[in-house]
Amino acid sequence: MSITPYLFYEGRAEEAIGFYAKALGATTAMLMRNSDSPDPPPPGMMPPGSEHKIMHAEIRIGELPLMLSDGHCAGAAKFAGFGVSLPARDAAEAGRFFAGLSDGGEVRLPLGPTFFSPAFGMVQDRFGVLWMVNVMQDAP
Repeated sequence: MSITPYLFYEGRAEEAIGFYAKALGATTAMLMRNSDSPDPPPPGMMPPGSEHKIMHAEIRIGELPLMLSDGHCAGAAKFAGFGVSLPARDAAEAGRFFAGLSDGGEVRLPLGPTFFSPAFGMVQDRFGVLWMVNVMQDAP
């Protein structure tokens, strides 16, 4: 069993997909727009002009899925109370991920060695998502 994060970007999902493609090498596995739905949304659910916004998308960072949507396009997204853990194969990959996510974001904990990892750091990306980049090491 696994858990897949599903993040709502409130109108900036397409921008996020492009950013993660550049920053992390993410690929788009699936994308549906509001206009792809055979039925219109209930009255008042979506603001005018949101028909081409993203209803549902899945991107892959390596083999790891991340689902995202524009949601209701109701202002700024608020990502609070959680972080997304992003495992890296080695310190070099962790450095690339961290540098990419830091572009326009805010470093919360610089990437570096810890007692539990050869490279661990936390960065809040330009959308407000907190990422924990980590090189996993074998348990003792």
